Amino acid sequence: MASIEYRDMSIEVKNLRFTKYDLRRALFVLRKSYFVLFILLLGCGKDPAKKTSRLKIVATTGMIGDAVKNITGDSAEVFVLMGPGVDPHLYKPTLRDIDELSDADIIVYNGLHLEGKMGEILEKISLQKKVICLKDGIPEEKFIISNPNQVKEGDHAVYDPHIWFDISIWNAGVKHLGKELANEDPAHSQLYLKNLSAYSDRLEKLDRWTKENIATVPKTQRVLITAHDAFTYFGKAYDIEVMGLQGISTVAEPGLKDITNLVKLIAERKIKAVFVESSVSEKAINAVIQGCMKRGQAVKIGGTLFSDAMGAKGTEEGTYVGMVRYNVRMIVNGLK
Repeated sequence: MASIEYRDMSIEVKNLRFTKYDLRRALFVLRKSYFVLFILLLGCGKDPAKKTSRLKIVATTGMIGDAVKNITGDSAEVFVLMGPGVDPHLYKPTLRDIDELSDADIIVYNGLHLEGKMGEILEKISLQKKVICLKDGIPEEKFIISNPNQVKEGDHAVYDPHIWFDISIWNAGVKHLGKELANEDPAHSQLYLKNLSAYSDRLEKLDRWTKENIATVPKTQRVLITAHDAFTYFGKAYDIEVMGLQGISTVAEPGLKDITNLVKLIAERKIKAVFVESSVSEKAINAVIQGCMKRGQAVKIGGTLFSDAMGAKGTEEGTYVGMVRYNVRMIVNGLK
């Protein structure tokens, strides 16, 4: 009988006799292992039978995929790994995702550890195929440090990955993306640069529109409370105080102390509404609301915001611009 050990992203097979049970167990380990994803991508090229005249571009998130589509139009085939409702902090690639990544001509990802260990793997895959990291087009000083107290003690800075919530920062990343795509596809480079210019102008207008609308909420009422710290860039860019029940990642569950402290703050400041997120469980926010009710503080759910994932295809929230507009309207209506 085979013995398989999975330790530090490595797989050890101690002998070569396999039963059906062993094979099933091995397949389970393989599907869960990012190491195997790395091996598959490094060893597999695009199937010549599937090759088309259009570039195949794989984007990790919907926001990146939308940017790629706006830049390339119909000149490239775009596949998004993490669709509506998918939390990138908890994402694990499926077998189909591995196949899509293997067939891709270009892979685009966010970076700043949004994709977890997958980001480290994509850096290595860049030795074999074109991989674009959107954050590489953004000056480092624009990033928000999520562990400032630890940095003071000598630890390395950990940056908040939710860069798409500051539209001006996101625009810088999109410009980098567009130029990289134009370099990779000379036949369509002029089209890509033209589309990039038009899309960048739309983002500049969206940035101004967002500032104007958030400013209509009285300063004392401008407090945005959500399930996790996804909106820190948004708060800094648009002058709104933000608080998340969880940290920048949703991997760890919030504790009783986190909930109690937030309930106390809501009661003291008489905050009217809290918000849930489309890609994060409502359980913790509902616990906060129940805690407020016990203290006699009326608080409502101001609406569902799109944070780490966009809405369904064909809806307003299914595009980056539409998602931002939807969120802003929901926040303004909930806090006024």
